[in-house]
Amino acid sequence: MPVGKRIYLKRNLPDPKVIEGFKHIPASNTADCMERNCAMHPRVKLMSKPDSEMVGPAFTIHTRAGDNLAIYAALRYCHPGDVLVIDDEGDNTRSLIGEVMMSYLRDQKKIAGIVIDGPIRDIDNLQNWKLPIYARSTTPGGPYKDGPGEVNIPISCGNVSVNPGDVILGDADGVICIPRKDAAGVLPKAQAFHKKDEEKQIAFSKGDVDLRWVDKSLKDKGFDIIDDIYRP
Repeated sequence: MPVGKRIYLKRNLPDPKVIEGFKHIPASNTADCMERNCAMHPRVKLMSKPDSEMVGPAFTIHTRAGDNLAIYAALRYCHPGDVLVIDDEGDNTRSLIGEVMMSYLRDQKKIAGIVIDGPIRDIDNLQNWKLPIYARSTTPGGPYKDGPGEVNIPISCGNVSVNPGDVILGDADGVICIPRKDAAGVLPKAQAFHKKDEEKQIAFSKGDVDLRWVDKSLKDKGFDIIDDIYRP
């Protein structure tokens, strides 16, 4: 089996009920329940205008820099509800996908979204789509179609490790990856955190909050509170 030219058709998938449970929880709330180390780099930005969060199992793709043959393989083998997660080996010079391929993924494959650590093109139209599209940048420069590439193997996207079948959650803030084996345990924590966060926001808005802990923390950490102006 040639390393670099492998397409795996099967994945271990999370419980659909777990995926459904994350649909109404902000990515930030979930990330805070995971030691805040699961968020993709901010260079991976939301490029479209979805009306709901993106959540689904990762369908991973590793491409040679600037080549999209493996992404064409994904057009053949991905499933409805998948989130395509694409590692472009750090390249930022050639778009990997545009409106033509995206139309097929949206209308025929019914994917939940796409995350590309690399450029896309046709942003003039894609920016208005409801399909969640996350990418690094845009460029009119097109890709090669020669390979190599691999499908449904562990990859790195936005400096985060992603395995096939991991739960990918994205909103306006960005994208996080929830390891499949951890997702069922993270969900109730994220739900509780989200409820508490909503209550906290209401309390802060009303000014009904005790911030004396800040004074104690500043003192304990050695901050100086100086009742004067700064003088060079």
